[in-house]
Amino acid sequence: MSDVNERLDSLRKLIQSREFLDGKGLSNEVNIRIFCYDPKDEMAVRNFTEKLVTDRSLACRLIEYNLYKVFLSICDDKRITDKIPLQEEKKGTRFILEQMKRIANNSAIIEKMQYGKHESDDVILITGVGEAFPFIRVHTLLDAMQPHFSDVPILVMYPGTFDGRYVKLFDKLKPDPYYRAFNIV
Repeated sequence: MSDVNERLDSLRKLIQSREFLDGKGLSNEVNIRIFCYDPKDEMAVRNFTEKLVTDRSLACRLIEYNLYKVFLSICDDKRITDKIPLQEEKKGTRFILEQMKRIANNSAIIEKMQYGKHESDDVILITGVGEAFPFIRVHTLLDAMQPHFSDVPILVMYPGTFDGRYVKLFDKLKPDPYYRAFNIV
């Protein structure tokens, strides 16, 4: 556990640095970073991010999007949240997954993430990746986010691994290709 805590402390310092905020050292790539961690450390990471987003002493402005909460908000807007369990019971899990992919697609998620003028010290913090699976797949969401948030660093808290080419959620699922991000800390 101390290893993840040390890495989180380093992350706290790094996200406030001018190099991180300006995307320096990324060879003109998009400023998307992934903080990978062992899924068993989920509670430590959640505790850290809860404190981090409320820390007023940071030299950056964190804008957190918990993907599961975004997903539920979309379902609430469509007034289907309470109907999902009954529909799943009647029509099956596969049916629900297909319906949710249509309703809570990347465009709907990005629409929920839009906010006013992007400032130079803003950082988009993506959490809830594991909670939102299988409804939201982070590798496709990041692709879709690029045109809308190209001027803002994006930091993904990811319970799994990223080898620079593939993300592997929970270190167990089939790896998905994603090459535009960089590991952080």
